[in-house]
Amino acid sequence: MTATAKLELRDTGADVREANRIRALLRLDFSRDSANGNTYLAESLQEPPLKVVRAFTTEDGTALAHLHNLSGGLLGGDHLELQLNLGRGAQVQLTTASATRIYCHREGFSPTTQCNQIAVAEDALLEYLPDATIPFAGARYLQSTVIQLAAGAGLFWWEILAPGREARGEIFAYEQFEVRTRVSALGRRIAAENICLRPACQDIASLARLGNYRYVATFYICRVGRDAGAWRTSEERLRELTTSLTRRGEILWGVSSLVAHGLVVRCLARNCREVLPGLVAIWQDAKRHLYEREAIPPRKVN
Repeated sequence: MTATAKLELRDTGADVREANRIRALLRLDFSRDSANGNTYLAESLQEPPLKVVRAFTTEDGTALAHLHNLSGGLLGGDHLELQLNLGRGAQVQLTTASATRIYCHREGFSPTTQCNQIAVAEDALLEYLPDATIPFAGARYLQSTVIQLAAGAGLFWWEILAPGREARGEIFAYEQFEVRTRVSALGRRIAAENICLRPACQDIASLARLGNYRYVATFYICRVGRDAGAWRTSEERLRELTTSLTRRGEILWGVSSLVAHGLVVRCLARNCREVLPGLVAIWQDAKRHLYEREAIPPRKVN
């Protein structure tokens, strides 16, 4: 084979890889109707396979949207981006249609990446309540989330990480799972989190990581403008609840204050049965306390 033929072969392979990787953007802009107080999806940009069919209006005027990935999961080399903008006073609830599946890494491709850019304007409220993320055996995943909160803005944002497909015996069989989260309020950083798990070269069961637990959940609860004393009261209130939900050896819950404007709740669990019900109970209690309103779990659609 000549040098020219070899070069052409390499170029063809690169073209095939490029054609088989997805770069997709989902941008959602929500506004509040000043006439009736309801929030609506004012504008969107949806690139396949990312899709939002419509935004439903709930009993309290919140806009409920379901995030769909029509390909069924995330593949190696895919780069997906979510841009979410809430206008002044908007109230938005986002959930996923099902668990997020991260498939086995494809040789020659970069890791799967997900970038989230979130802006919540004055007196708006975002509730992000997805199902769990499930990394399959051999998966490589990178996620970056940047959340900007304006004056009076509120945030309920949880994420759940599963150990893999337990029914197939895939427990911590993924190669890499990395998440970077930044939350700012009034231009000030109030939370910065870096999670990087590499089961092949790290002892996930060490006490410095997950110990004997398999599931991880993180829940940010924010409302910009409340003073430090009010957040200490909220922390004590939620600590009583999380203590009642804790069963050492099976599921652990903890809560702590951020530097300002919010709390973070952590969970480690042996199985998934009690994680989501626990998050919902905490969300419901916090929303009653912070907003004097009931938290309405999102209705699922297929």
